[in-house]
Amino acid sequence: MIDVAEVAQLGGTPVLLLKEGTTRKTGKEATRLNIMVARIIAESIRTTLGPKGMDKMLIDSLGDVTVSNDGATILDEMDVQHPVAKLLVEVAKAQDDEVGDGTTTAVVLAGELLKEAENLLLKNIHPTVIVSGYKEALEKADEILRNIAIKVDIDDVETLKKVAATAMHGKMVTGVKEYFANIAVKAIKQIAEKRGEEWVADIDYVQLIKRQGGSLFDTQLVYGVIIDKEVVHPGMPRRIENAKIALLNCPLEVEKTEIDAEIRISDPSQMMAFIEEEERLLKEMVEKIRATGVNVVFVQKGIDDMAQHYLAKMGILAVRRVKKSDMEKLARATGARIVTKVEDLTEKDLGFAKLVEERKVGDEKMVFVEGCKNPRAVSILIRGGMEKVVDEAERSLIDALSVVADVIEEPYIVPGGGAPEAEVAKALREYAPKAGGRRQLAIEAFAKAVESIPRALAENAGLDPIDIIAELRSAHDRGEKYTGIDVFEGKVVNMLDKDVLEPLIVKLHALKTATEAATMILRIDDIIAASKLEEEEKKKEKEEEEEKPGTEF
Repeated sequence: MIDVAEVAQLGGTPVLLLKEGTTRKTGKEATRLNIMVARIIAESIRTTLGPKGMDKMLIDSLGDVTVSNDGATILDEMDVQHPVAKLLVEVAKAQDDEVGDGTTTAVVLAGELLKEAENLLLKNIHPTVIVSGYKEALEKADEILRNIAIKVDIDDVETLKKVAATAMHGKMVTGVKEYFANIAVKAIKQIAEKRGEEWVADIDYVQLIKRQGGSLFDTQLVYGVIIDKEVVHPGMPRRIENAKIALLNCPLEVEKTEIDAEIRISDPSQMMAFIEEEERLLKEMVEKIRATGVNVVFVQKGIDDMAQHYLAKMGILAVRRVKKSDMEKLARATGARIVTKVEDLTEKDLGFAKLVEERKVGDEKMVFVEGCKNPRAVSILIRGGMEKVVDEAERSLIDALSVVADVIEEPYIVPGGGAPEAEVAKALREYAPKAGGRRQLAIEAFAKAVESIPRALAENAGLDPIDIIAELRSAHDRGEKYTGIDVFEGKVVNMLDKDVLEPLIVKLHALKTATEAATMILRIDDIIAASKLEEEEKKKEKEEEEEKPGTEF
């Protein structure tokens, strides 16, 4: 490590290469440091893995507390500084964004792959050889997982519920996982659509609204949309049945001119005429809306007080300042078209809902749009006794929705409980001698790293990992490829019989992202950190300026 400027000698003359204060680590020292950081991050969330995993309490700089065992949430809240640590946070985010589950698995795997690589580096095996072996092992692992995967009929609701319930094992909501699984499957089945030969299920069309109060069993699925706003005028109806809905992306106000304009008024009658004309324009606007048969209006922008008055007189329910994302969900749910000019509104643009009603949930009022004919967007109102419980319930539901959507889009599942990892490890050990040479050692190291997942499941459940892994290996050697660890009974059993099922794509993606991260870190052999002297000097100058006494006059 160099704490001063990097200096090269050219014919006895020193040449300045890097700024003063720059630090540099090279070769084995750089690799060892990177591996150490990655392993620390992986170890920090390793204990959260599995149904018996522990929770983490995270307190941010403002004192806000988060209690969770969701890998992506923990890493996101940790506010890490080291570049390698940030890379592993990105691994978790990539896994979460792509498939919505398996974040802890991906990060733990990346840490284990680097731990095994460190042992190989000590035997003087070059990082490039290890990277090559890891990539070969990944291709083989992909092939093994696809061979043991089971095809699922997307109309098999019971299997989808089992997949959703597995994703919520070990979460704070374990007691209501069957109830939540049922909600998740219904929601995804409702918003899934076929595009060509493929099914697409975008969970962005499932709106999640959190409200403290009640119990988790008060969580409900609404076949429509919940708008987190209240009706704009006290004189408007609070409940409309057989609603004809207009969605407006324009203000119900008299538009101001683009340029600065000045109106000169010389007597009060002119002022009255000006106000009356403004009222007439607003009344015309509202009458134009009413003429199409509308009785509910959702406006993305503002509604003038006078326009509110006329809407109320005509018995129209109106909501203003609706978010753009909610407007899109309303359009998908009700079948309405979002119109940008009131003049363009026709009966064909209207949507339908059996009921639009303002209800008080907790301390706030919300507008429920329910009973849509074939809603392509739905809402889930999440309830819970404490704010932390509601937040964790939301995270659990997102996991459940994500895995059901994964199976709808890629209809293959694998057993959980460490069964696929044990099968991959066994097959890779058999394959490694065929690769031969030093690559064989890298493939065997990959197999050992993958086997760390069932080992972590056993450790987190308080079981003896040596006995359990030996038993698990023995079962897979006998050809029992669906055998995994039942952490509740402390036995090795067929996970299909225990209804522990996971999407194939989650496992494949976890292996892929973990391997990519590990190989990227292994290829780094030089760390050059820029000087922080300038920043510190500027900070010092600023502090000195602030400390100077002010001049009095």
